[in-house]
Order: sequence, then structure tokens, then C-alpha cells
Amino acid sequence: MAIQPKRKPDLTEPLRRAISGTTRAIAGDPEIKVTFTSDRPGRDGNTLRVPELPSRVSPKDLAVIRGHADALALNAACHDGKLHARLAPSGADARAVFEAVEQARVEAVGAQRMAGVADNLSAKTNARYDDAPARHVTQAEDAPADEALALLVREALTGAAPPEKARAICDAWRPVIEQRAGDLMHDLAGAVEDQEEFGRILRDMLVALDLAEDQSHDREEQSQAEDEADSEQAETRSEESGEEEQRPVETQEDQSAEAEGAEDTDVSDFAEMDRFDENDQGSERTEGPPRRPNTSVIEAPDDFGYKVFTSEFDETIAAPALCDSEELTRLRSFLDKQLSGHNVAVSRLANRLQRRLLAQQHRAWEFDLEEGILDTAKLARVATDPSQPLSFKAERETEFRDTVVSILIDNSGSMRGRPIMVAACCTDILARTLERCGVKVEILGFTTRQWKGGQSRERWLAAGKPRSPGRLNDLRHIIYKAADEPWRRSRRNLGLMMREGLLKENIDGEALAWAYRRLAGRPEQRRILMVISDGAPVDDSTLSVNSGTYLEQHLREVIREIENRSEVELIAIGIGHDVTRYYNRAVTIADPEELGGAMTEQLAALFDEPTKAERQGRRRSR
Repeated sequence: MAIQPKRKPDLTEPLRRAISGTTRAIAGDPEIKVTFTSDRPGRDGNTLRVPELPSRVSPKDLAVIRGHADALALNAACHDGKLHARLAPSGADARAVFEAVEQARVEAVGAQRMAGVADNLSAKTNARYDDAPARHVTQAEDAPADEALALLVREALTGAAPPEKARAICDAWRPVIEQRAGDLMHDLAGAVEDQEEFGRILRDMLVALDLAEDQSHDREEQSQAEDEADSEQAETRSEESGEEEQRPVETQEDQSAEAEGAEDTDVSDFAEMDRFDENDQGSERTEGPPRRPNTSVIEAPDDFGYKVFTSEFDETIAAPALCDSEELTRLRSFLDKQLSGHNVAVSRLANRLQRRLLAQQHRAWEFDLEEGILDTAKLARVATDPSQPLSFKAERETEFRDTVVSILIDNSGSMRGRPIMVAACCTDILARTLERCGVKVEILGFTTRQWKGGQSRERWLAAGKPRSPGRLNDLRHIIYKAADEPWRRSRRNLGLMMREGLLKENIDGEALAWAYRRLAGRPEQRRILMVISDGAPVDDSTLSVNSGTYLEQHLREVIREIENRSEVELIAIGIGHDVTRYYNRAVTIADPEELGGAMTEQLAALFDEPTKAERQGRRRSR
């Protein structure tokens, strides 16, 4: 009888349990679920996503991971999502600053009370900028306002200085704040424990800094309307209490139950807050506007009529986890053989893109220098007057904004065959080209785990087929290459697209929101998201029990928010399908062979233009 070798114990498991227990304690909620993932840290309801523990954990790695866990726990404990949604400004830029500073507030609460938490949060903040290139900015218009103000408020509340590589953006904003809103910054420090007062002061600060419009009149009208509604409800209750003596006892019980429910919702995310409000005041909300203007479809899709029956079976997974190493190598070899003739044309286009990018980084000269490269225009001077020192020139390196490009590839069944092979090959070559130019690249894919609904549909059937269940399939989001991962380590991963049975349904709206969230959390100054798809979102299970435009409408809302309310620059390429009706910046190609040219031309045109932030800064300066 063969003796089975003993499995090596997972040495990180005790750390996982310790971090999870501490996170629940800080959040004050034993029902909080902590998951360790390679995806971006964040919060989905009662689930907190914390960075994955490496196989060998250094003290620095542990402090950074604990910092992310502590930040999420403090958000659950000290942040009221309903109040935040009411106070947040409507503009995209102002809302981004408001949310970043609010997170700085909740972290400051924990840092002031617990020294260990303060150290973890500092490690997390410093790690975010460790791998980022230093930013050379001198004007506030060139610095991201959300990052700068969050760091400066953090400094005012806790005394923690900004990271070294972020000091330039903070120093650009510091005199502006001191001149226009110095007193308000001081007032923020006194209101750190009061979210509502803190939010009102912060809104006044954003107005003073010309980052938001003054909506105090609108808030006064809203407050007055709420007071009148409360008075009417009070009168109604008093009349009902006069008719029946037992009613006050029942009302008191109901109020206590409502208070307990309100306490529970304090640690909910924004989407759950909105659902609670709809259930509690359903008849009143139907008479008002269909949605609140400050709500984000990416963070709270329920407010826009997009529901998910269950997300329990969704997965975000790295490509190597879907097949073994030998099969991945074989698939990559197959991909290389199939597209060997295609590589030449795409490589030529990629080299042209590389020359254009390098030209942007080195495209100016300084003349009349005492040393450098001999200026050929001054050869006559060298012959007639050799003692003249100003006969040299040097190439001046212009500032090239640190950039990250995320390529999101449709992995649906309709891409099977030549389209997916060409997409994989073009992405491979383009990623290597951009990496040589100092541009980080992330490659993502999206599909579903099963055909016809999978476990989500089985759960729906077991529940008695409730009407209008919303999205009814198990999502699968694939990370082929992370932005910070070198290409040589992830080269094989694109071979996974050749695997039989991988490509299934496509739910584009949620995939686009997922890719955007990953990109929005990056520290780079310029963030570009490129989508490659061959059709509209299609999932038979979902569309069979909802309206025929259910997924398409959600996709349009997500695109509209990214294009109009974010600094992420979105471009799309449709293969045999007109995507220009969805995206403002898009191109449609008839043949997959045209994909390489379309990708390089779209990126080249985008790099030749100023960023969204620069365009907005120019409009404000006018």
C-alpha cells in the first residue's frame, strides 16, 4: 500500500484567523466576513476584501495587509452610508474628494484611539506610493485633488506626514487650502467624531476651493421639506393615539424595533442603505424622482433598477488557477503557432506606437550648453573660435505622466475561434510594447462560470421563481495580468483563452464596473480602460426572466458614469459589432485581423491628447 505524502501545513492560516478576528472586533460586527483575494481591497455589504497573504510574509507585508483590514473595519464601524449619500456633492470630481476625505476621517478615528491601528494605516498609505513614480507638480491643477486633500486632512487629524512620493501633490495644494479654507481645515479636526458635522464642513471647504457648487439653498429646502413631513407624521400619530389607548404601547415597540434596524444599517454599504430606505418608505419613494442624482450606478446599481439575485457564486480568479501549469504552457504554445504569421504585422504597428510614445518623452533640445552633444549647427564656430564653450546641446526629457492601461477582453462564446486568438496575440504584443515605454498594463477577461444560469439559477428555482430576480448567472472575472506584474511572469496566462469550455456568456456592465474599480484605485496620474468585445451583453438565464434590454441598459449606465463622472479614459473596439452606440470613443472592425491596428491607433491617438484632468483644469482656468 502506497504511503501518501503529508501535505505541507498552510503557515498563513493562523494569520488569516487573527486578522479576521481583529477586523470583526474593530468593526463591532461578528457577522463580518473577511476574504483574502488578489482583487482590489474593498467592501461588498458584510464582506470585506483584504489583500492575499504571500507564502512568505514579511513584517512590512503583514502591516500593509492589516492596514487594509483596519481601514475597511473602521469604515464599517464609523461610517453611515445613508448619511454619506445625503451629504455627498453631485459633481464627479467633488464626490471623489468627498469620499476620499471621509475615508481619511474614519481612519483618523481609529488612529487616534489605537496606536497599533495607526501604525498599520500608515504602512498601508506608504505602501500605496512606494511603487509609484515620484510626481513633479507645482500647481494644484496638475495634482489629483482627491489624493492631495485626503492626505492633508489625514495630516491635520493625526499629525502623520504624507508619504515622500506624495509630498509634491500635497505641497501644490497646501497654499491653496491655507489661503481659501484654512479655518475650515481647522474646524474639520474638531468634528472628526461627528460624521454629519464633518461632512457639512467638508462641503463648505469644497465650495471654497471651487471644487463643488454651493448647494446650501437646496439643502435648506430639503431640510424644510423633511421637517414638514415629520410634523405631518407627528400629527397623524397623535390623532391615531387619541382614537385608541393601546396604540402608544405598540408605537413605542415599533419605534424601538426601527431603532435596532437603524443601528444595524450603520455598518451596511451604500447599496444596502438604499434598499433599507426603499423598504421602509416604499410608498413615499415611488412618488419622488426615480433615483438620487448623487448615486453611483457602479457602487449602488439597485438605485438604477439593476438587481443581482445572488453574488454568492461569483468569482474573481487569476488565470493560472483555472488550469495546471503544463496545460497552460501547452495552450500558450498552441497560441504562438496559430498566430506566428500574424505577429509580424502587429509587431510593426506596436513598434510605431513605441516610437510615438518615446518621442513624447524625449522631444525637446537645449542649446548653447558648455557640455553635451556637439551641435552640428555650430561647427563653423568650433573651427573659427575653438575657445567658445557654448557649442553643445542636450536632449531635455519632458514630463511623461505615469500611466496605466487596463485591457478588458470579452471571453464569451461568440469570441470562440479566430477572434479570441487574435485578441490574445494583439494584447500580448501591445502589453510588451507599453511595458518597454514605462506604461503599466493590466489584462482582464470576463465570462460566466456556467451556461444557462449555473448555481444562481438553481437557487432561484429553489426559492420558488420570484419575479424579476435581476442578474441570474454566476460571474467569472479573470485576471490574466495584474498591472504591477512583469510581463515575463504572466506571458503564459493568455494561452488560457484557447482552453475549450472557458468561453460562455457575457455580462458586460458588471465586468466594466469591476475593471473600472480596479483601475480607479491605481495611483497613476493617467488611467486608460480599453474594452474589446464582439457584441451586446447576452445571458439567456437573465434575459429569460427580465426585460430584453435589462443587461444593455445597465451597461449604458455604467459607460455613462465612467465617461462623464470619472477621470478614467474609456475606449472600446467592437469586432463585427457596432459598439459606437454605447461608447463615445469607439471603433468597429469587420475582420479580427484589423484588431492590432485598431488597438495601436486608438491608444496612440489617446496618448497624443491631454488627460481628462488636464482638460478639466484648462476649462476651470478659463
